[in-house]
Amino acid sequence: MRILMIGLGGIGQRHLRNIRTIFQEKVEVIACRFRNRPEALTDTLQIEPGSKLEDKYGIKTVFNDLDQALSLRPDAAFICNPSSRHIPTALACVRAGCHLFIEKPLSHDLNGVEELIELAGKEKRVGYVGYQMRFHPCLQRVRELLEASAIGQVLAVRAEVGEYLPAWHTYEDYRQMYASRKELGGGVILSQIHEMDYLYWLFGLPRQVFALGGHLSSLEVDVEDVASILMGFVANEKPVPVHLQQDYVQRPPSRTLQIVGDSGNIRANFHTLTVEHFDDSGQLAETTTIAKFERNQLFLDELAHFFACVEGKEEPLVSLRDSAQSLRMALAAKESLETGKVMQLS
Repeated sequence: MRILMIGLGGIGQRHLRNIRTIFQEKVEVIACRFRNRPEALTDTLQIEPGSKLEDKYGIKTVFNDLDQALSLRPDAAFICNPSSRHIPTALACVRAGCHLFIEKPLSHDLNGVEELIELAGKEKRVGYVGYQMRFHPCLQRVRELLEASAIGQVLAVRAEVGEYLPAWHTYEDYRQMYASRKELGGGVILSQIHEMDYLYWLFGLPRQVFALGGHLSSLEVDVEDVASILMGFVANEKPVPVHLQQDYVQRPPSRTLQIVGDSGNIRANFHTLTVEHFDDSGQLAETTTIAKFERNQLFLDELAHFFACVEGKEEPLVSLRDSAQSLRMALAAKESLETGKVMQLS
């Protein structure tokens, strides 16, 4: 198998490390790069002293032109360049016969999204988008509790994700990251879109979206760094208000989920790796604690799933269509933030 890596920043190198972990030297890796930073990064996103990226991962062929890279007919492409370049890159890859692993979000707008979905279907190419949170054991336990109606009718939900942007990639100037720059598809709403995806996974598509926030901190960015989003979902034909808080400023970081039902509630903390289930009397009915958890396992699991899809053994857990729905949610939030309007989603 020949794999094309498009973009080898922090997330691209993580996927490449994991590809080598799974396949060793059994696959050929080629790369298409534009910034061409020479250093290899560790799992904790530190520069590995004295290392050269191409040598470390056995990349024998590197291009700075996508058409030239695609002329080698790779079997799969990992699209890890900035969000604003995902769709044109993905379209070119599908036309060249590649299966697609696209890093989240699918794009920064909806231009070309439907064309990509239709083309991938027509060409029978796998299209998967990298929402590794769906493999998180805490989130999977939350989904199991909901499917078992452990808390009855869902009445309200609150999700939060916040972390300090300059601490994301300490090896580079945060002001140059895609997450900091509007032209590259940055901003907290799209960069932290994982919560949008898992809320869609748990509850479907909201009908209304309203957002407040903007560039509120002293960070040197030209995008929103705080967003407080209220969404109106429906469960069992009853309205369910969902509040999502996102920011680039929290220290220490926070990632939590609380779901309130009419016969109990669920509280998940993705940093302490716990899920608490309270019953209808307010008593703690169950605590799930994930021991010896390594975050990279989420990425290993989604890679194994992607290649199982390529082999025809599984169907994508996060299809292009699914990722288009979470993108619609995020774009509605961005438009609401800019206009002050409640956005309607069909």
